Amino acid sequence: MPENYLPVLFQVIIAIGFAVTTLALSVIFGRSARRNATKDSAYECGMIPIGDGAPRFSVKFYMVAMLFVIFDIEVVFMYPWAVQFRDLAAHHGPTALASMAGFAGILAIAYIYALKKGALNWKS
Repeated sequence: MPENYLPVLFQVIIAIGFAVTTLALSVIFGRSARRNATKDSAYECGMIPIGDGAPRFSVKFYMVAMLFVIFDIEVVFMYPWAVQFRDLAAHHGPTALASMAGFAGILAIAYIYALKKGALNWKS
């Protein structure tokens, strides 16, 4: 049985050896390179970079993005349930619909909470 794992062990040893060798060569040969301000500056399509590289966004942008991701993931959970609803209803009866109604109710409460907190209000 252990002889079956021998190829895996060899592959792990080779992968670790390659990573260590690559990093060691990078450190050895990287130190010999000459550094100056031009080489250390950011390369931006041949143009000299002016200003900050990343513009600042409002926190509202991130709030809306997070809410979108959260509610989008919840819809992903609803889709397989909708596809299998007939089989679920046949086996579990009204409990299948009640469980999804409770899930959708919690989502509705979360959405109303986000609206009340002003998370989707862009003007404030």
